[in-house]
This record gives sequence, structure tokens and C-alpha cells, in this order.
Amino acid sequence: MPVAPLPIRDGLNPTRVHLPPDGDWPTVVAYLVHRFPADEPRLLEKIDAGEVVTGEGWPVTPDTPYRARTFVYLYRDVQFEERIPFEIDILYRDDSVLVVDKPHFLSTMPRGRYIVESAVVRLRRDLDLPTLSPAHRLDRLTAGVLLFTVDPAVRGAYQTLFAAGKVHKEYTAIARDDPTLELPTTVRSRIVKERGVPRAQEVPGEPNAESRVERAEVRGEWARYRLLPRTGKTHQLRLHMWSLGIPIVGDTFYPELRDADPGDYSEPLRLLAGSLEFTDPFSGRIRRFDTRRTLTWPTGATAPS
Repeated sequence: MPVAPLPIRDGLNPTRVHLPPDGDWPTVVAYLVHRFPADEPRLLEKIDAGEVVTGEGWPVTPDTPYRARTFVYLYRDVQFEERIPFEIDILYRDDSVLVVDKPHFLSTMPRGRYIVESAVVRLRRDLDLPTLSPAHRLDRLTAGVLLFTVDPAVRGAYQTLFAAGKVHKEYTAIARDDPTLELPTTVRSRIVKERGVPRAQEVPGEPNAESRVERAEVRGEWARYRLLPRTGKTHQLRLHMWSLGIPIVGDTFYPELRDADPGDYSEPLRLLAGSLEFTDPFSGRIRRFDTRRTLTWPTGATAPS
């Protein structure tokens, strides 16, 4: 991915706008006004202020010619967001990495309606760490252990650990108990997630996702499960639990997409990233980080005698 020519400002990365190949606009400004017609006055203000730049970092002017398949960068105007009423707990911090316990309902990165109310923007602002970047991601509805890099020089090494599957991850989930289900078991499938489509799906083909599912505890009709993903596809654990016939409690995506009030925090997804363990790419030491959070059982779950 190209390096942004604008610095992070107030915790936010600049927005990158792609100039498509099938346009005949005479100037960059003409395209931007075409794409964001409701924002024309504000766009022109930003251009006058030199806050819209090309991929090379040159300020866009009213006469800058349109060049297909290139990028321009600008800062978005942040709208007011209601604060997600949960805090991020810090588990570990040094000059290279920051490890936190992310709450439910807080996204890892800015996305959709959640810009300021994302873990990375909150932490950049609260800790004065403008270069903070996630080494991996958790879904907005998933809580638990999340690792960020502080020093950009080490970012690639830690991100590679996750991309290469060299991080041992353990999750906990709560779902209905199915006594007929033979566990432990390993679920393998092919998962695809199309851009702009909320849900991922399992499709025929060579498996690209693998999860081990173990039953850890039973309370009445409910059970707590230990989940060990070997890969990290979008919504992988949620899909694999659904495929076993035991969708995770509080899941508004699977088995069907349900509307959820964004201000209702009463029914969190019962999925928790419990731990991360890996060989540090610089020190060679085994490092492990564990959540301090727990999942709440559904109403009616009875403690074992």
C-alpha cells in the first residue's frame, strides 16, 4: 500500500481517494466535486488551504490535471460520535508494542459510522501515540487481547507474524450446548468476504480457514467453548460455530443479519479473544498476553454443582 504523504492528525490517518481509470475529468477538483457533490464548498476550502495533496505530496490546485489510477489524500471532517461507554484496558506497553484488552462494541480501526470511537484513534489521542497501528484486528463486537505497534520500524515484523499464522490465539465463546455434537473437532472451510457486503460466507473450494472447537464447560442448556483458530479469516469463528449448529450468543450476523440499535449494549457477542502467544521477532523470547475480561452467561445458565 502506498505511504500516505500527509501525517496522522489528531489520531486520524488521511483519507486516500483513488482516481479511477474510466473517467475523463479535466482536473482532480472536477472529479472530487463529481464524487462528493454535497461536500463541494468544504472541498474547495481544503484545496485553498493546501490540505488536499497528490500521492507525491504536492498540493492539489484548481488546475491540477486528472491522472487516472493515482491517489489524492485529504483529511476527513469528523462528525460528532456518541462515546462507546466502555474503556480500553492496557495489558502491556514498551517502546515497540502496546497490548490492550479491547471491550465489546469498539472497532479496532475507523470504519463506517465509527471513526473517533475506534480503538486505534482513542489510544493515539489518549496516550499521545500518533504512529500507533494495529498488528491485527478484532471485530467490533469481539472483545479481548489486541496488539498494536508503537514504533513504525517494527510494524512489518509483527504484522508478518499474524499474516503467516505464527501467533497462537485462543478464544472463548458461549453458545447453546448440543450433547450430540462430538467435540473436540476441527472445522475447515473456504471463507470469502466481499467488499461492501456485511457478512462473510462459506463457499465450495479449497479450505482457507481452520478452527478447533472444544467444549470447556456446560451450564444447563448453554456451554462455554474454547476456540483455537489456525487462520484469521473475517468472521471465521462466528461462521464455524454456526456451521456446527451452535451460533454464538449475541451474534447479529449469523445465522441471519439482524438490525441492532447502535446504542443498545445489553447483549454483547459472547466471543472473547483470550490470549496471544508468539516468538518475538526481535528478542526471540516467547511472549504471551492474556485477557482480564470474562464473558457473561445468558439468563438461565445454571452453575455446575
